[in-house]
Amino acid sequence: MTDTTDTRPHIPLGLAQRGYTGVIQHLSAKQAGSALSDVELESRLIELGFVEGARVEILHEGLVGRDPIAVRVDSITIAVRRREAMAIIVA
Repeated sequence: MTDTTDTRPHIPLGLAQRGYTGVIQHLSAKQAGSALSDVELESRLIELGFVEGARVEILHEGLVGRDPIAVRVDSITIAVRRREAMAIIVA
């Protein structure tokens, strides 16, 4: 029997580099430092498709401060600020 447990470290998507691929584990808006309230940020991210189990890939980084980032979430591409992406925990 093969163990399929994911042993990759869980990190905020906002810390990942261009080319990173992973799966969303959960949202944690308390760590994001966004101007939005925790509830509002999590709601907006969910509405955009950042849901548990979705596959993500960082496609592009902005020129100034590597912000914003273009992220493929399953089959759509979304631009988000890195500080908001800090609420998306991936592995």
